[in-house]
Amino acid sequence: MELSRQPVFLLLMTLSTLFEIFLACINYFGFGDEPKLAKNTALAVMLLAGLFGAVLSASASVGREIRSGTALAVLAKPVGRGQFLLAKYAGLAAALALLALVNCIGVLLNTRMAFDAYGEVDFPGLGVFCAAMALAYIIAAFTNYFLRRPFVSDAVFAVVVMAVVAFALLQYIPRDAGRMGADYKGIDWRVIPASALIYMGVLVLAALALACSTRVDLVPTLAICSALFLMGLMSDYFWGERAKAGAWWASVLYAVTPNWQLFWLADALESNNKIPLSYLAEAFGYACAYVGAILAVALMLFEDRELN
Repeated sequence: MELSRQPVFLLLMTLSTLFEIFLACINYFGFGDEPKLAKNTALAVMLLAGLFGAVLSASASVGREIRSGTALAVLAKPVGRGQFLLAKYAGLAAALALLALVNCIGVLLNTRMAFDAYGEVDFPGLGVFCAAMALAYIIAAFTNYFLRRPFVSDAVFAVVVMAVVAFALLQYIPRDAGRMGADYKGIDWRVIPASALIYMGVLVLAALALACSTRVDLVPTLAICSALFLMGLMSDYFWGERAKAGAWWASVLYAVTPNWQLFWLADALESNNKIPLSYLAEAFGYACAYVGAILAVALMLFEDRELN
């Protein structure tokens, strides 16, 4: 609930989703690959939104409470530091799940609205979704003015509900395939497992941000997480080949560094390829193991953290 009352969380959720929709309204002149470009870019926006959301939310939930003294007041009760940290991560994962849900809806609508050089913008879909977002803000303003409820948290939940309602409504407003080009096939439901993999990667990022927030403030946390993110994207190049060659130090670094390529399978959605459930299970196991290890390190850093 505290994270849902952060204005930056509301803006990140709204702007990232609207930007994913906007990406489907551009003519890329990609020689027939316009839908693919729009889909891959929308998935990249979802990943970056998860990165910033994880860092900002972790800093707000842990770092700010340590600085303001709220953490000390809570730990003065019969609440252990491990319980406090795990509860913070659970709330962080739930908030990021809402962000991932709305972004996944944006990516699904992106696959519906994307068109090639012979198509046109899906104005009905664009109008319905933008109207739903505007209505969510109007509902939050109404509850804030007449019911004296917090605007930001009501707006966050209203955006989630209205995004789902708009997506369901657009299932009854079919896209005119004649204005989409010959290769239009409707909503690409394969992006759901791809979005689930991105959410798993975001959970790993959230654990890293939480561990950093136990010691440093927002800007250093963002810098450390960004560096680890870029390093993990290139871990196959830096240490993967050397690890296969038998270098023990490369094997250690390759195992310690999170490999974000395991969670990015947008390029695998070519032609009629699908992401198998077995791969989702393996990626989930990898994410759980990595999150468990990072939370253990975070608890070790938090145990001797001075709070007063």
